[in-house]
Amino acid sequence: MTFDSPVRIGVQVQPQHATYQTIRDTVLRIEDLGADVVFNWDHFFPLSGEPDGLHFEAWTMLGAWAEQTERIEFGCLVGCNSYRNADLQADMARTIDHISAKGSGVGRFVFGTGAGWFERDYDEYGYEFGTPGTRLNALAGALPRVRDRWAKLNPPPTRDIPIMIGGKGEQKTLRIVAEHADIWHSFVQPDEIAHKLDVLRRWGDEVGRDVSQITVSNELGRRGDDERAEALHAAGTRLFTVGISGPDYDLAPVEHWLAWRDAKNG
Repeated sequence: MTFDSPVRIGVQVQPQHATYQTIRDTVLRIEDLGADVVFNWDHFFPLSGEPDGLHFEAWTMLGAWAEQTERIEFGCLVGCNSYRNADLQADMARTIDHISAKGSGVGRFVFGTGAGWFERDYDEYGYEFGTPGTRLNALAGALPRVRDRWAKLNPPPTRDIPIMIGGKGEQKTLRIVAEHADIWHSFVQPDEIAHKLDVLRRWGDEVGRDVSQITVSNELGRRGDDERAEALHAAGTRLFTVGISGPDYDLAPVEHWLAWRDAKNG
C-alpha cells in the first residue's frame, strides 16, 4: 500500500440535526482550518439521535460544496449505489467535478460508493432492499458502467476521479476494491488491517491489478484516541476521517487531528 504517502485528514460533516446554513458554515470553517477532504453521507434520515430529526440529501449538497469551496477535496463517505442508475451517477460526478474545477481547472470531487445497508432508507424511498449479496453484486456491476460513462461524456471529467469504496467483506467487497478503488475505507481495527491487505493483494493478483497504490482509509475517534491513531498509521492507514454531527459541529477534534497530521508529516 502507499505507506510512504503523507497523512491526510478528512472530516465527515454528518448532515443531521442541523440547519443547512450551519452545515454550510461548518464546511467553510473546515476548509479554513486546512483539512484535506470534507465528506457527508448518503442517507435520507439521521443515523443517531432523533430518528426524524433535521436531515439533508447528499448529492444536492455536494453540488453546493463544489461551488462554495476553493481548495478542499470533497465527496460522500460513502454514496449508496442502490439509489441511482450507474450512468446517472457517473454524469452527476462528472458535473460536480467540473463545478469544483475553479481556477486550476482540475476538479476536487471524490467518488465514494458502497453497497448500502440502512434498511429504512430503502423502505421509505421505495427501493428494493434485497440482501447484502445482491447489493454487492449490483455495486460490482455498476462500477464498470460508471467508468465507461466517464469515457463517453462530453466534456469528460477534468481528472481521473478517485474512487473510494467502503466495506471490509473478503469474498466480494475487497474484490471490488481491488478491481476499482483508489481509496479503501473501512472501520477495521488496526490489528485486522494486515490480514485485510493480504486479502486485497490476493484479489489484485486475481483481477490483474497492482493494488499497492490504493490508499487505506479509516476513522478516527475523539481527542485522546492517539494510541489507536498511531496503530492505524503503523498498519498503513494514510487517510483518517473524523465524524462530527449537528446541531452544533464541534471542531475541536478536527483541530486536534490536524495538528497530529502535521506532526506526522513533519
